[in-house]
Amino acid sequence: MKLKSFILGVTACASTVYAQNHQNNPGSNHGNKFEQLGTILPTPNIYRTASGAPGQGYWQNRADYDITAYLDEDSRKLKGSETVTYYNNSPDQLDYLWLQLDENEHSSINNSGYSTSSKLPKQVNSENLKSSELPAADNGLGVNLEKVTDAEGNPLKYVVNKTMMRIDLPKVLKKGEKYTFKIDWNYNISDRMKYGGRGGYEHFPEDGNDVFTITQWFPRMCVYSDFQGWQNHQFTGRGEFALVFGNYKVSMNVPADHIVAATGEGKNYKDVLTSAQFERWQQAQNASEPMEVVTLEEAKKAEKSKSKGRKIWHFEATDVRDFAWTSSRKFVWDAMRVTIPENNNQVMAMSLYPKEAYGLYRKFSTKAVAHTIKTYSEFTIPYPYPVAQSIEASNGMEYPMICFNFGRTEKDGTYSEGTKNGMIGVIIHEVGHNFFPMIINSDERQWSWMDEGLNTFVEYLTEEKWDNKFPSRRGPAHTIVDYMKLPKDELEPIMTNSENIIRFGPNAYSKPATALNILRETVMGRELFDKAFKTYSKRWAFRHPEPADLFRTMEDASGEDLDWFWRGWFYGVDPVDISIDKVTVATPDFDAPAKPFERKYTVDEPEVNAFEDISKIRNRAEKIQFEVDKDKSLQDFYYRYARGQEKVDTKKEYTFTADVFENVSAADKAKLQNMKAYQIDFTNKGGLVMPIILEFTFEDGSKLRDKRAAQVWRHNEKNVSLTYFFDKKLKSVQLDPMKETADIDTTNNFWGEVPAPTSKFQVFKQKQGPSARGAGRGTLNPMQAAGKKK
Repeated sequence: MKLKSFILGVTACASTVYAQNHQNNPGSNHGNKFEQLGTILPTPNIYRTASGAPGQGYWQNRADYDITAYLDEDSRKLKGSETVTYYNNSPDQLDYLWLQLDENEHSSINNSGYSTSSKLPKQVNSENLKSSELPAADNGLGVNLEKVTDAEGNPLKYVVNKTMMRIDLPKVLKKGEKYTFKIDWNYNISDRMKYGGRGGYEHFPEDGNDVFTITQWFPRMCVYSDFQGWQNHQFTGRGEFALVFGNYKVSMNVPADHIVAATGEGKNYKDVLTSAQFERWQQAQNASEPMEVVTLEEAKKAEKSKSKGRKIWHFEATDVRDFAWTSSRKFVWDAMRVTIPENNNQVMAMSLYPKEAYGLYRKFSTKAVAHTIKTYSEFTIPYPYPVAQSIEASNGMEYPMICFNFGRTEKDGTYSEGTKNGMIGVIIHEVGHNFFPMIINSDERQWSWMDEGLNTFVEYLTEEKWDNKFPSRRGPAHTIVDYMKLPKDELEPIMTNSENIIRFGPNAYSKPATALNILRETVMGRELFDKAFKTYSKRWAFRHPEPADLFRTMEDASGEDLDWFWRGWFYGVDPVDISIDKVTVATPDFDAPAKPFERKYTVDEPEVNAFEDISKIRNRAEKIQFEVDKDKSLQDFYYRYARGQEKVDTKKEYTFTADVFENVSAADKAKLQNMKAYQIDFTNKGGLVMPIILEFTFEDGSKLRDKRAAQVWRHNEKNVSLTYFFDKKLKSVQLDPMKETADIDTTNNFWGEVPAPTSKFQVFKQKQGPSARGAGRGTLNPMQAAGKKK
């Protein structure tokens, strides 16, 4: 419905109206919700600019790896040897290096040592008692370092601090130099189903075989950065990884009947696959539908007898931050080719899974992989790698080009809708991690939300493009309400270190994903948001972004001041709860006389300084010739009046009159006869400022929507009022009708059966008249007053 517009009979100048509004909405309710984040965000520099882009001095170090691994299936042990070449691109001189020994997480004696509060249990089992022994007995897990040498085989000094390892260099590593060293190690592979964690083995007692997921398996370089130096915070099992980019050459020596998948491209498939499997692999590279490279029948056959022979698989990966792999004789393997339109990249989308997952994975997994990399490429950057693959391993975890997910059927091959949708959602999420943080390489150890939250947001967009009815659990605004309803002492800001978060899922995944979806749908709009988000992705692809880089880029690329949004959603714990408190109705009054604008005044006393301060006294002592004495043209009425050059009766009252309004015509009255004014009063009960979105329903059944930006709260963060004029009768008002702001209490979002009018507003026609200049104090020269005088 198109709104009618007309002029109200205002009897004050604009500044007076502002003053009255300010008086009605006192500044005592003004807080800091709209203040800038300049004092919170780090100072821009040559490495990271105020625009959010990498600066002209940006740098990052890199590490290349050449690794050989030997998987001992019978003893469930992994032996490895790596050669690492570390490049110092920083402006700093380094005299030691830090590496991560993540497998020490499982050790009872070399773990991070971060304990939590505990209380007396109601029941315990033998494992609980064993793990509580003091001092802790060595459970045999964790990294065993066999040898640490330089490239020539000379021993290097090192020290292990729990999950971190420091290597002391024989000489300083200067800017632009590289250093090569070697490490031999081994560890006992843990039972992932017992100890948890991201890597290990899962045993299948029905056929006596294992699925090995080999992750965080080699000593890995820590990140040395411009914003932190060495990121060597301990690995507790929660805060994930900060890693450097590099190139990998990896060889895995495994049982001959195992199938191996890994980060990167397989370089010797012809040597390790049967001739039939290799032929199917070649066919799959041109397939538009998933086809089996290793068939279900072949996987079932391999399960029944364990080979005593060995095979070596070779993989290579370029510009990746990590390397993971999996090995088992239980795997079915299917694959298809996917073309990324944005860069014409030909990608092999693949899935490996045991027979227990065949009924689900064969139908959905590889297609979900293909859909994910194509959709993420639309919203971020084009997928740059040659492979993307999903491995069924009854858990979820991500690595470059490979991820591990769940998705098994019942023994009879059936599955529930929940299992199917959960599997698809996890595959999308874990494959999506190729973008956040595998390419847009944030520090997960410090900021879980920068990979989990951003990835969950794009996961939601991808789920929507998979199936418009997909039951997404994270992303839509209404799905975060239960978390936001919690007492504030049970909440923490999104900007909280990974190890310190209490409710990890909502805080690191759901809330940031929801915030970004609200930013896209409700605050910025899709087009503007998408452009800015792609700018962030492009700027920080294959680099190390920090939160400020995201916040600044989103503003820089959109032209939107979003500091209020970051402050509320990411640095605060306030929820959204806006209420409609009252609706006041007024009708036109056409019979009121059109009184002229009048203002009475007297001439003021001259204004001079109230106190002779030190500057004024010294200026006179220096005999300065002041400008108004020197330039006669600056000597106005009050200058002469103050010096006795003008004689004015200060008690005499003057009247300024301007005929600026007149009654409306009969034709206009007829047009405006049904017009009503509605004042709607709102209270911000939750504290988090958000746009006000209203849906008006009229008695004739028609509807109208209006949205006011969050800045409507900038002068008063607790209360605002909005006035609307309609030429049809309003029946009800609905606040946030589509539940797009995560309002935690919708019971106060509705006003129905609007009350009868309680007041009137005067309507006049405005005409050109003399200026109302001079209505304020001390501005009107009685010798030169405009308008009519009485």
